[in-house]
Amino acid sequence: MNTPSTPRLYHIPLSPYCRKVRLVLGEKRIDVELVEERWWEAGSEILRRNPAGKIPVLRMDGRLWSESQAIVEYLDETHPNPALMPDTPAGRHEVRRLCAWFDDKFNEEVTRPILSERVWKKVMKAGYPDSRLVKSGLRAVKEHIDYLGSLLDERKWLAGNALTLADFTAAAHLSCLDYISDVDWDRSNSLKDWYATVKSRPAFRSVLADQVSGLAPAPHYAELDF
Repeated sequence: MNTPSTPRLYHIPLSPYCRKVRLVLGEKRIDVELVEERWWEAGSEILRRNPAGKIPVLRMDGRLWSESQAIVEYLDETHPNPALMPDTPAGRHEVRRLCAWFDDKFNEEVTRPILSERVWKKVMKAGYPDSRLVKSGLRAVKEHIDYLGSLLDERKWLAGNALTLADFTAAAHLSCLDYISDVDWDRSNSLKDWYATVKSRPAFRSVLADQVSGLAPAPHYAELDF
């Protein structure tokens, strides 16, 4: 049961930034009330909650928190068990580098063009997909898969030998694409095995239960062994 002190996350289901925060909240075993913030609709109060007009926004500890990376690092500092950042400067740098890789480069080249065209145009009733942008995203994702696979050939987790914020950031982006079956998991066994391990964690349960109205998930999406 939610209480007045229960954290509240303003989100949308297929946002990798919102999912990143949800996964970290789940890993930290912090109960949260999810409130869908359809920011493109009339009456949205997103600008009141975040003047930047961006989600997610987390209401917690008596205030509103914004920017997904800042939120998850705040959560890791205030709820240190389990720790999701390494204890060395070099280790923390590698985690932040990979988080930025996904939130900036991967998003620009892959997540945004594919989801914007194949999902959000439909949800927002904003026209038909631009196939050129979708094809560009699908070409780019192959290069990213190869790079991530090369990291995982040498490491247990993306940033090293421990689960970190980098893994949840990557899983957030990849899970959004996997909802519409746009990740070629057969291209890298290392990446496929890593994702199967991440998605089997209890933190992933609510994400795998997501449903977008009018857009059913891929048949394998919620399967832990795929």
